[in-house]
Amino acid sequence: MKIVVCVKHVPDVQADRRFTDDGLVDRTQGDGTLNELDENAVEAALALAEAHGGEVVALTMGPADAEDAVRRALQMGADQAVHVQDDALAGSDVFATAAVLAAAVRRLGEDAPVDLVVTGMAALDGLMSVVPSLLAAELGTSQATLAAELAVEDGAVRVRRDLDDATEVVRAPLPAVVSVTDQSNQPR
Repeated sequence: MKIVVCVKHVPDVQADRRFTDDGLVDRTQGDGTLNELDENAVEAALALAEAHGGEVVALTMGPADAEDAVRRALQMGADQAVHVQDDALAGSDVFATAAVLAAAVRRLGEDAPVDLVVTGMAALDGLMSVVPSLLAAELGTSQATLAAELAVEDGAVRVRRDLDDATEVVRAPLPAVVSVTDQSNQPR
């Protein structure tokens, strides 16, 4: 099983936040870090790879500092890491981000198909929670978002979603994109 886990380098949530003169988030203030919610995605990917065999590839896009995010994923146990870096991508919106990540996933699937893409439920610098859905649309795959529990069985992903007044269990064929919540596991 080949699992790609998307990770993002975000500004420290405790640091002062501001915009640059050209309207972009100023990412030079304070230290950045791996998006905390992406640690749950890395843990979910690692647990699946351990249970079913296979490899975990951490994927990020961003400036040079974004390397810290994939390094952290490697420290947690990811087998490989890919960092897409191009100054032309600075300030990309969610649509461009999903398109770039999808292109990288397709490229990673050239030698062996990517079975699953796992993401965190949101990036703490924007909290939009839309990239997983846009990524699935770009890839033309199934999607399951906000997974509190994630399992792979019989060529499909099974996800439990805990909503305010209900619990849903959904199943989608592989390949798929799944976003996990911070309730899904305890990162190592």
